[in-house]
Amino acid sequence: MTSEAWGTVSDALRGAIGANNWRYWIAPLSFRAVEGPVLMLGAPTHFIGTYVSQNFGDQIIHHMTRAGCPVQRIGFVVDSGAAAAPAGAAGAVAGSTTAQAGPTWIDEDTRLDPRFTFETFVVGKPNELAHAAARRVAEGGEVAFNPLFLYGGVGLGKTHLMQAIAHELRARQPQLRVLYLSAEQFMYRFVTAIRERRMMDFKQIFRAVDVLMVDDVQFIAGKDSTQEEFFHTFNALVDAGRQIILTADRAPSEIRDLEERIRSRLQSGLVVDVHPTDYELRLGVLQAKAESYAVHYPETVIAPGVLEFLAHRISTNVRVLEGALTRLFAFASLVRREITLELTQDCLADMLRSQDRKVSIEEIQRRVSEHFNIRLSDLIGPKRLRSYARPRQIAMYLAKTLTNRSLPEIGRRFGGRDHTTIMHGVRRIEDLMVSDGQVADDLELLRRAIEG
Repeated sequence: MTSEAWGTVSDALRGAIGANNWRYWIAPLSFRAVEGPVLMLGAPTHFIGTYVSQNFGDQIIHHMTRAGCPVQRIGFVVDSGAAAAPAGAAGAVAGSTTAQAGPTWIDEDTRLDPRFTFETFVVGKPNELAHAAARRVAEGGEVAFNPLFLYGGVGLGKTHLMQAIAHELRARQPQLRVLYLSAEQFMYRFVTAIRERRMMDFKQIFRAVDVLMVDDVQFIAGKDSTQEEFFHTFNALVDAGRQIILTADRAPSEIRDLEERIRSRLQSGLVVDVHPTDYELRLGVLQAKAESYAVHYPETVIAPGVLEFLAHRISTNVRVLEGALTRLFAFASLVRREITLELTQDCLADMLRSQDRKVSIEEIQRRVSEHFNIRLSDLIGPKRLRSYARPRQIAMYLAKTLTNRSLPEIGRRFGGRDHTTIMHGVRRIEDLMVSDGQVADDLELLRRAIEG
């Protein structure tokens, strides 16, 4: 039995157990010898050897027999030449070992989207802090913020940033073990481990990683046993200096049914709000998307003003915005027409109606008054006290971004104010969204209440 023959067996295992399992567990192994009925393999760690023996041992023996080398058992020795993880690399513990050619360990149930990289992420005021923090973590080295907790509404770029970090880590430090999965997958694996009485395997897998990335962590709230295991996993990784990156749809303090000790742990690192998009950011996203579509639809021309129209009219989230542009380019290509404002209004009539029916200015004013516990007459009246002025500006901003009403019309609904006053209020809130976390939180809560 030679190493070349082991290569043949290894290739057969790739087809039998799947490419992802093969990359995680078989690729790091090395052939040592066949000693009577025992196949001796080298493994970078005792844990990998034990896991392979328990989970893939029978299949390895089967394929060895088919290759003309019948064996009955598998033995493992730890490779002394395995590359040590760089000291401090994304929190890797000094002295731990990883396979020299082992790839970044992305969860087999989670496929990274090749589009979700830092290069394709459009940066603007609402997301520049989240982008900078994600970039810092992706650079590796000493643990920067632990955990890095990104939160915000649907379609604002949290998952994009999370996957961008994973892509960057894979490119920069392929020896790191990066486990990326959703909170629902974490729960499923935990429940499965309990049912199959394999909790030790579960614990070993999750605590052997260099970087743990969990998307939509709010879904563990209210699941007592899952929260318990997540808490212990979290503590074990933090104590070992490993990097943790999490996302949720709201801040830790706003996740209901979350244990206080977990809430405290989640707030112990850097908590960053991915703010709702503003007009400039939406326009930037559309421009970037249109440039990429120009490659696939070279015959399709988009008229001036269309992107600006979409950026104003569709303000819910980036996914809806990108979906609108995708439909436009596909339709224009099929009918061989230029993307004009008229075609846009016809093609996206249902989406535009959906945006228009969201709210009225009166509803916005009522919701804002209730949120800040002030009278509606004071919100739209002439008083300039800060306790009235700031809620008034927030209501103006929401009226501008959630309706298609003109500035003069919004001004008339706010006590006959001039359109320049409305624009000043909108710009003031856009600035505060970045610098004042409380304003950003108020806006997000109001937007959800109004749009819900």
